Amino acid sequence: MFSWVKQEQGGRNKEGEMYQTVTEGLQTLYTKKLLPLEETYLFHDFHSPALEAADFQSKPMVLLVGQYSTGKTTFIRYLLEQDFPGMRIGPEPTTDGFIAVMYGENEGVVPGNALVVDPKKPFRKLNAFGNSFLNRGAGLIPGGCGAFLRLFKGANAASAASRSASFHGRGVSGYDFAEVLRWFGERVDRIILLFDAHKLDISDEFSEAIKAFKGQDDKIRVVLNKADQVDTQQLMRVYGALMWSLGKVINTPEVVRVYLGSFWAKPLQNTENRRLFEAESQDLFRDIQGLPRNAALRKLNDLIKRARLAKVHAYIISYLKKEMPSLFGREKKKEELIMRLPEIYTILQREHHISPGDFPNVTKMQDMLQHYDFSKFPSLKMKLIESVDKMLATKIAVLMTMIREEESKQPPAMVSGGAFEGSQDGPFGHGYGEGISAGADADDWIISREKHRYDEIFYMLMPINGKITGVNAKKEMMNSRLPNTVLGKIWKLADCDQDGMLDEEEFALAQHLIKIKLEGYELPTELPDHLVPPSHRKNPTAEALYNHSED
Repeated sequence: MFSWVKQEQGGRNKEGEMYQTVTEGLQTLYTKKLLPLEETYLFHDFHSPALEAADFQSKPMVLLVGQYSTGKTTFIRYLLEQDFPGMRIGPEPTTDGFIAVMYGENEGVVPGNALVVDPKKPFRKLNAFGNSFLNRGAGLIPGGCGAFLRLFKGANAASAASRSASFHGRGVSGYDFAEVLRWFGERVDRIILLFDAHKLDISDEFSEAIKAFKGQDDKIRVVLNKADQVDTQQLMRVYGALMWSLGKVINTPEVVRVYLGSFWAKPLQNTENRRLFEAESQDLFRDIQGLPRNAALRKLNDLIKRARLAKVHAYIISYLKKEMPSLFGREKKKEELIMRLPEIYTILQREHHISPGDFPNVTKMQDMLQHYDFSKFPSLKMKLIESVDKMLATKIAVLMTMIREEESKQPPAMVSGGAFEGSQDGPFGHGYGEGISAGADADDWIISREKHRYDEIFYMLMPINGKITGVNAKKEMMNSRLPNTVLGKIWKLADCDQDGMLDEEEFALAQHLIKIKLEGYELPTELPDHLVPPSHRKNPTAEALYNHSED
């Protein structure tokens, strides 16, 4: 049991709360503290449906959104490394709905109407969007040997029912597409916007779709797909045009992260940016791999955002109730209050010290308020507000402690399978044989190949007893124009015996590390075994091997 739980009366604390896991704690806090406030002030009618157990217990999800022919299906196929049921790829619009790729032992397709009635899936509240939406939605289950279905395996390796999800869609008529995206955006762990290097224009519909993710900016990542189809100069222009277009629809001070690459298993059409594409794909993989580890923190963060919005909504509803007359002129007063809603926001902001960013969209709120009788709204119940305030002030900090406790006791959950499986192993792993890892699988000391040049410089520095002082070494190393902090790190790595001087092998090592840094690679915190000078190795056969190669 966690140390923060004060056990009293059967192992419970003073409020009768005791959580075994972070997930259980989140669900309990929501049910006991936040849900009563939401139900009292009709939060679910105005903003978001009530959360269920599946919302807290679900595995991480990724929302993939893009215009037609940007490579959404191909992107999923690239990660899966296998076909999946219902997959269609073509230049024409082949996907006009939402598709959930999930774990399953048996391959198959689950219709949207059947998917939303499954209590074990976090999609039940999608039922509110009606048949027009559900008829265009489906759950796809690749074969049990598939890869993407195992990507978000939890920390418990025995969990055979762990699930991954990826959704992609294109606007269609018959349901509120933006509202569906907003629903998903509130519940997923990562939102990936997919663009084609040849189709950077953002349609009005796609612009509205991106704006539906307002408030979820920390989840958004952008992928510029098919980047191998343009050369370097064109790619720079395409990247600049994309950032300019995104700046008009994603209104945040931070620059959104854009990954460049060609996400399909076919030869690159333009190979001059191969290293860049490999580095970008690995960065994207690492970002996705970190989702299971941060899933609990993401749910905690979303619960906090929901609680802040619920409090603001309660203040708005109760203020409208307070301003309504008791008998006559209700309709006229209602119209006046709706028109004055921006002013009411300002009043509540000053009165309750609320940030302007915590208020809901004023235009949307005005439209929804038209359908309600303000006189039937509840008055402000401070007990409910104080309960949520206490949750935010004390209970959330407890759950943060539990998250750290769980992370320390369990191995970090990582993504595996598909394109993630063994991508760093072998000679085709990113960075293999480059930079600091160059020569790791060589029989000789890689620095010996250039040592004759380094020796010429070494002996020009007038060594004494086979070594040069730090002062003389500094003069030569400063010629690289690297910062003193970097040169200091190189000195620390090269001075293997830590005597404050460098012999000819140590000096050659220092020059090699300078070369690596100048070529744009990072330096290690500790010197790899294959770079240790032969005369400083503990293995007595190493020096003999080195001398043999010199001969």
